[in-house]
Amino acid sequence: MEIKKLRGAIEAILFASGDPVSVDRITEALELDKPTAIKILQTLMDEYNAEDAGVHIVKLDETYQMCTNPVYAEPVRQILDMRRNTPLSQAGMEVLAIVAYNQPVTKAFIEQIRGVDCSGVLGSLTSKGLVEERGRLELPGRPLLYGTTAGFLRCLNISSLSELPPVPQKQQPMEEENEKAGA
Repeated sequence: MEIKKLRGAIEAILFASGDPVSVDRITEALELDKPTAIKILQTLMDEYNAEDAGVHIVKLDETYQMCTNPVYAEPVRQILDMRRNTPLSQAGMEVLAIVAYNQPVTKAFIEQIRGVDCSGVLGSLTSKGLVEERGRLELPGRPLLYGTTAGFLRCLNISSLSELPPVPQKQQPMEEENEKAGA
């Protein structure tokens, strides 16, 4: 297939899918090598991601997705009569941060760090599409494992978890610093 037709096919796949599509699925469907697919995807992103374009193509880890330019989110929300999502609670932000930086994690791990039950918060994050089940841990009771989603990356406007800011280093308590200064 010639490049123009491959471009059109990839564009159609992204448009029709609605969800993120992996490069591997695109290469398999179009019988295409990965470097060529990535090059075509990058060309499409360059064309679509103009500041005033209504649609953007975003890269989320090893997947690509067509989505609305955030500049036009409000008119789209109005025409589709969508409610604006309420902001995350402090507990939701804490649980999301724990999952993002330590995934895959169990509910027990999150509760150990936070010191409180997080069933409701995990349910809320799952229903918002920010966290998903990632299988089960091979331990007695086989607890569920949780990880972040492509929706999480999209909300933070990042393409991979490696773009998350580093975790700040824990500072020593004031008493330890004073002891060191006096010694």
